Amino acid sequence: MYIPRRYDEKDKDRIFSFIKENSFGILISIRDGLPIGTHIPLLLEKDEAGHDILMGHISKGNEQKYTLTDGAKVLVIFAGPHAYISPRWYTEMNVPTWNYISVHVYGTVKIVGGEALRAALTRLIDNYEQSLPHPVRLEEIPEKTFNDDFRGIVGFSITIEDIQAAYKLSQNRDEISHQQVIDELDKGDDAAKAVASEMKKKANFGE
Repeated sequence: MYIPRRYDEKDKDRIFSFIKENSFGILISIRDGLPIGTHIPLLLEKDEAGHDILMGHISKGNEQKYTLTDGAKVLVIFAGPHAYISPRWYTEMNVPTWNYISVHVYGTVKIVGGEALRAALTRLIDNYEQSLPHPVRLEEIPEKTFNDDFRGIVGFSITIEDIQAAYKLSQNRDEISHQQVIDELDKGDDAAKAVASEMKKKANFGE
């Protein structure tokens, strides 16, 4: 991913927090010389050896399954909040642009099945249910219903080998312009307000 130096985020803890908060990623691989992608939730975890991994699954009806073999290289894209930035929000007129956060993760696939996959699905459900008023446990799902669906998926882990994170949040603007952009975004929709919130966290002028 092309990332100008001022937007290049290197803080691993911050990036991992972002992935956990924006875990519905795009899994991209290559089949017959062409890119193929699937939108799926992915859990950021550690394997038994302590390596950082992403755990996920896709439907057996998805042709991307043919690209997911042990040792295959894949890209996962995690997108965060983004918003249009008007030139009128600067102290001096300039060109319009877009502020955003995006993380690209590169890694190697390992197929996961059996009890290891069932355990991964349990963690996946627990992860998304835990904040709900009445969390559902995997054990509550009728066994036949679960088993029917379980037979229809391909589970895998992705050992993370490289991470590229772009946090384009008006770091190239003067302090007054930066604050004016925040103020204008705070008047916008939820996505714009989310970008403003991220800008407040990362106000590194002149980097």
